[in-house]
Amino acid sequence: MYFLDESGFAPTMPTGYTWSRAGQRAVVPREDMKGRRVNVLGALSVGQGADLVWEKTCGKIDAAMLLEFVCTKLAGLPGGVAGLEEPPAGWKRARPCIVVLDNASAHVARAFKGRREELAAVDVELFYLPPRSPERSARATHPTAGPRAVRRAPVSRGRDQRRRAH
Repeated sequence: MYFLDESGFAPTMPTGYTWSRAGQRAVVPREDMKGRRVNVLGALSVGQGADLVWEKTCGKIDAAMLLEFVCTKLAGLPGGVAGLEEPPAGWKRARPCIVVLDNASAHVARAFKGRREELAAVDVELFYLPPRSPERSARATHPTAGPRAVRRAPVSRGRDQRRRAH
């Protein structure tokens, strides 16, 4: 079983604000941000021999790339996507491969989700998480986890605040 997701990283973030001396104009050199974004597609396997399988790209992660990743890296299908039309003679997975996905646009695109039957023929099952299900999250149901565990204290002003500071 694999839990699959993607993430993107931008090493240079735009500067939103800066400091300068009074009366002087702040000048911030601008770095070129084009082509510096890195996207990563990863799948975490669970159970015995847990492992992280990943692939990086500087381009967009779309349904075609996702399908190739699932076929080659997760399913181990010889020939990748080309092997979906006609799997090699005698090739069989040792055990079924279940891929758990969220509802990102590449995951639900027709070019990927439309190949479910072909993936099932080579023992790869896609399991989609519900769009939003906090009741199924262990973090949301645990009494000491998440935002419910944070207690807000009233903000005090003036003398009380100075007294607490010392």
